[in-house]
Amino acid sequence: MRQFGLATALCALVGTHAAAEEFKWAGTTDPQTLDPHAVNSSPVLGFLNNVYEGLVRRGKDMTIEPALATSWEPIGEGEGWRFKLREGVTFHDGEEFDAEDVLFSYQRASGEAADTRSWFSPVASLEIVDPYTIDIKTNAPNPIFPDSIANWMIVDKGWAEANAATTPNKEEGNFATLNANGTGAFKVTAREPGLRTVLEPHDGWWGDAEHNITRAEFTPIQNPATAVAALLSGDVDFINPVPIQDAARLVSNPDVNVIQGIEARVIMLGFGHEAAELKYTGDAGKPNPFQDARVRQAVAQAVNVPAILQTIMRGNAEPASQLVSPAMRGYSEANAARPAYDVEAAKALLAEAGYADGFSFGLKCPNNRYLNDEAVCQAVVSMLAQAGITAELDAMPVQNYWPELREDNFDMYLLGWSPGTFDAEHPLRFLASTPNADKKLGSWNFGGYSNARIDEMLPMIQSEIDDTKRQAMLDEAATILQDEMAYVPLYVQPLVWGVRANVEMTQRPDNFFILRWVTVN
Repeated sequence: MRQFGLATALCALVGTHAAAEEFKWAGTTDPQTLDPHAVNSSPVLGFLNNVYEGLVRRGKDMTIEPALATSWEPIGEGEGWRFKLREGVTFHDGEEFDAEDVLFSYQRASGEAADTRSWFSPVASLEIVDPYTIDIKTNAPNPIFPDSIANWMIVDKGWAEANAATTPNKEEGNFATLNANGTGAFKVTAREPGLRTVLEPHDGWWGDAEHNITRAEFTPIQNPATAVAALLSGDVDFINPVPIQDAARLVSNPDVNVIQGIEARVIMLGFGHEAAELKYTGDAGKPNPFQDARVRQAVAQAVNVPAILQTIMRGNAEPASQLVSPAMRGYSEANAARPAYDVEAAKALLAEAGYADGFSFGLKCPNNRYLNDEAVCQAVVSMLAQAGITAELDAMPVQNYWPELREDNFDMYLLGWSPGTFDAEHPLRFLASTPNADKKLGSWNFGGYSNARIDEMLPMIQSEIDDTKRQAMLDEAATILQDEMAYVPLYVQPLVWGVRANVEMTQRPDNFFILRWVTVN
């Protein structure tokens, strides 16, 4: 597996220990919920990694390490995994953690109401061996299973039952939407959605504190200029992201450090594959052109990715050819080339597909989820127009965006995907598998893309322990997705964080901000 680069903001320590401090930070997206099983998105999971914990977690170098499990080992001949649980752990309300909480959290996180359901598609059952030992049986040998559950967070069974929150409810919400009770290093002491969330250290945490934070407050700030001004004035200690256009100015400021890296996230365009008709513009009701692979290929060749990277991303992003970046395990070197920008070739493909005169459609896009997301979508609209395709852009806040995608209210849409396992199997399971609620597959395959060979290979990829054979199947899957242009990968999103010069922190390529690694000097 490839090594991932880390960027760390450092400053000189005064003395051997820094005094305890308050810490304030801002981001463009407020976590949609505090329920760790309700919404499978990075803003939610990244934030809640400070509050809840799983059996395993990722360290500073992205390797899997013990958390609520102290060790794990395979069972039999690929039957599953046995996890030894950590004893003496307490939830934030003082209740003890044991195997019953793990079983309950498995049932809750894999249930029909959970957005995390697809994580457990390889699981046949979870069985309690004793109060601090569990067996997770898999449907087939699954060598990467421990990596796949790094963001599965454990909820206190008694707390959930007492507060009528035994199942997640991402639409209407419940007690767990606004309240949290984890085992993590920090506990939520105040929650005002859209305004602020306050975290304070969990005095009973089992781990060794690497921070000196006494109180932390998160504030969502959607306006980039406002966020930069807050950082420069010292009103906040950290902002994520730094607007690309402001990075150079901040680098020259001695009071601020800019931490730059490459995220694991691929930004792509998705299509309404299974929609028989277009849903937007004057062409609404006409047959859906995106059901034709030639039209999807035309879109790929009409979008000038190098220009987007140069003008909008200021040279800070890398082009993408697949649903994962080259840093991920299972990346297909054989499919490293992305479609060349070629407007005339795009026009020829459209004419071949019967759309020589073009067509119009609706493009959905968030305006506060990904770095420069609306600007990228505006550029895509202009570029497609050069090929004779008219896109009507509908950009909206992310809290409105996900419900629109889940209701199939789009012709084409923008999506970013960061594989939680750092493995190419992950997007195959979530984005490319035929949606199947019973098998817990394709939960983020909004357009309903379907390919029988992809579906056939997925369980084989999940169970294959021979790296050469496994990579051959991943190469085949990448070839299929490229040939059919199931999605149009655009670029790997950059990471640009801004932090006050007296703060130390660690930036990981999953863009998760881990508060227990922060020191204010």
